[in-house]
Amino acid sequence: MTEEPGERERTVDRDAAASRGEQRAARGWARARRAVSASLRFTSLRLRLVLVFGLVALTAAVAASGIAYWLNREAVLTRAQDAALNDFQQEMSNRAGILPGRPTQNELQDTAGQMATSSQRFSVLLMAEDADGSTVIGNSHLDAFTLDDVPRSLRAAVDKQQPLTSTNRSPYHLYWQRITADDDTPYLVAGTRLIGGGPTGYMLKSLEPEAKDLNSLAWSLAIATGLALIGAALLAQAAATTVLKPVHRLGAAAKRLGEGKLDTRLRVSGTDELAELSRTFNQAAQALEKRVAEMSARDESSRRFVADMSHELRTPLTAITAVTEVLEEELDAETGSVDPMIEPAVRLVVSETRRLNDLVENLMEVTRFDAGTARLVLDDVDIADQITACIDARAWLDAVDLDAERGIMARVDPRRLDVILANLIGNALKHGGSPVRVAVRTEGGDSAGGSAATGPAQATGPVEAHHAVDVHEAVDVHDADASEGPAVREGNVLIEVRDHGPGIPLDVLPHVFDRFYKASASRPRSEGSGLGLSIALENAHIHGGEITAANSDEGGAVFTLRLPRDVSETDPARAPGVPGDRQGGVR
Repeated sequence: MTEEPGERERTVDRDAAASRGEQRAARGWARARRAVSASLRFTSLRLRLVLVFGLVALTAAVAASGIAYWLNREAVLTRAQDAALNDFQQEMSNRAGILPGRPTQNELQDTAGQMATSSQRFSVLLMAEDADGSTVIGNSHLDAFTLDDVPRSLRAAVDKQQPLTSTNRSPYHLYWQRITADDDTPYLVAGTRLIGGGPTGYMLKSLEPEAKDLNSLAWSLAIATGLALIGAALLAQAAATTVLKPVHRLGAAAKRLGEGKLDTRLRVSGTDELAELSRTFNQAAQALEKRVAEMSARDESSRRFVADMSHELRTPLTAITAVTEVLEEELDAETGSVDPMIEPAVRLVVSETRRLNDLVENLMEVTRFDAGTARLVLDDVDIADQITACIDARAWLDAVDLDAERGIMARVDPRRLDVILANLIGNALKHGGSPVRVAVRTEGGDSAGGSAATGPAQATGPVEAHHAVDVHEAVDVHDADASEGPAVREGNVLIEVRDHGPGIPLDVLPHVFDRFYKASASRPRSEGSGLGLSIALENAHIHGGEITAANSDEGGAVFTLRLPRDVSETDPARAPGVPGDRQGGVR
């Protein structure tokens, strides 16, 4: 029997749905565990509130229970004790008082039995001297109550005759004491002697019923304490939820605000401190949104002004450049058509026109980077061949020492890499000292050339200085998301450009990538625009790379370019699918 294709598809769909359901359940369980573990952290405010409430409730409940138990214990024992002592004293007066002066043992025995039948149900022991002067003892029939059960201190107190005074009218008194038997049963022992002669009586009453009542009371108080503790924990949980929910909302709103969602607001209800805090947050967020909107508008206006100005300048610059080229050709031809008196001025106009043209192009490039419209046109290139082509195109072969093996391939934008190399090498040639050495190695340590040692001071972008050269290339737009350097990954390509000049002053080093930064205030004018290194850094960032500047221990400055071997692997959003494809802007 074969299974129909439709049935097989339905079975696969059911299996896939079941698998997705299991995955969702697993993710939900994991989120729940994370939430529970977060709420149970000792640093959690919720846990601390519950613990504080619990400790307060436990302390109050234990104190109240202890006081209640002690008061009830004293009341129960005192009530039972007073009742037994009064009954015993009355029985001694009524029954032992009618015995003859020298009773027999049978008389003592009968009297003790009668006394023990009172409402308090205690044991009685009577002692007297018979006619022969011998000590006779009679005890009740309820149980064996002997003289050994009476503490010696109590017997001594009962037998001691007190002197008669104005405040003491009786030579003998009733004394009592609480004792505990070997089986932990509490007892009340009392004794007294009849005044005017007669037997000595002792009473033994069990306090076990009262002890059971007190134990029941203790258990009840313990249960009440536990319930109070649980109630306090529940109340603390409710209070923590009431307090922490607005705090949580405030934290989430602050996080969204930090992510750039400036329209984030909190719903405010009530008039307590948390509501006031929410109102303050909303006011701060509103002011921040207004301020950022104003700054963004000014920034956009400035960017638009620079872009419009650059575009407007290109038209007259094109005509001026054509005229200056004709004048330069006339000067180079030495035909005599140019007056020698104005030849320096003509050459100055030619050089300044070129400089102005480069400045306009660089301003347009920076504007494109700031607008966030740059994209890469990737291709697989040999790094050594790319560096050689850059040097050869600018006639730097005699001034640059290249130390790079062929075969180190990388997927980059060749034109942007050429701009980076031209700026770094040209900067080293102009402001450093010859020879300029370019070395290429990989991040894993497979070097195609020695690595220049760097000093303790380093600068990473985005920060241009006296090391600034403008090499005009047709550079377009920039990806604003590539504003941070890459993490160090094995296989990254490192290109080090080192000169043998005086190095970069330490106070200038942090600013070498700043736009229009001049190392010396007395030299505000130079051949460059002050944008070369900044543009190089932006081109490195769009590749997911970074440029660092440092001073070598052996002298001179070292610029290190780090690029990933394949930009599409580090950030697929940067990488067009086909070399030559133009995305996100017009070239």
